[in-house]
Amino acid sequence: MTNHSPLTADRSFLFVLGSSRADGNTEILARAAAEALPADVPQRWIDLNGLPLPDFQDGRHEDGDRPLPESERTLREATLEATDIVIASPLYWYTLSAHTKRYLDYWSGWLGVPGLDFKKRMAGRTLWAVTAMAEEDEAVADGLVTTLNNTAAYLRMRFGGVLLGNGSRPGQVRGDARAMARAETYFAGEARPALFPAEARAERAVGSLV
Repeated sequence: MTNHSPLTADRSFLFVLGSSRADGNTEILARAAAEALPADVPQRWIDLNGLPLPDFQDGRHEDGDRPLPESERTLREATLEATDIVIASPLYWYTLSAHTKRYLDYWSGWLGVPGLDFKKRMAGRTLWAVTAMAEEDEAVADGLVTTLNNTAAYLRMRFGGVLLGNGSRPGQVRGDARAMARAETYFAGEARPALFPAEARAERAVGSLV
């Protein structure tokens, strides 16, 4: 896997839009961050509204192959082709949107596809996230942050944290000067290997002994 600092041309970004409306505040913030990427770093944008997935049915312990819908095939291939995956989901009830959660549920199914080696191939890639929320207190998004961090930790991915912005009415996030300033340097930040809480505590304990 490529070195994630600084940005290099052999990286590619997949932006997964999980809002229930087009051109929402989360997408505005994500596109502001994407504008700072080097021109030679490929970007692919997929709007889950335009590529709907049926509710996930867990068939990992069933015999036989299941049909693979075209929308799922597209998302799976796009996910595996990207070195960096950006989850762009507004904060809905203090966590991910239904569209986004359904996409991540499909990752569970991909883990069990014979020969796909999904978990092995995802290791070392980077998960990023962008979200807009009505609340100004960023702590209310802790549930979303924890979900994505632990997802990255399970797959041994890096996690770049979450770019948070304030906005409820259409376009309101543009008035969040702090978020828009963060967007300019978000992808230039260091993305460290994601750790489960117990692993992070153990790492801190070892560090305190050095």
